[in-house]
Amino acid sequence: MNNKMPKQSHRLSFAKTCTWRVLASLDTFLLSWLLTGTVAIAASIASLEVITKMFLYYWHERAWATHYKKVFER
Repeated sequence: MNNKMPKQSHRLSFAKTCTWRVLASLDTFLLSWLLTGTVAIAASIASLEVITKMFLYYWHERAWATHYKKVFER
């Protein structure tokens, strides 16, 4: 059995980061709108978390890629 995990490129991690960010930001916006009843506040909340969470997700994705690489190359 081949236990080697294919290497995930930085480009793929970045693409996954961007598509996830769109979905997650829409979720944040909708929940904020439901809770506050105000589109402007919801948009403000959603816009604040966009950049920081992109970096956090990308770092998280790369950490997992590194972890899996170490596990499957034993």
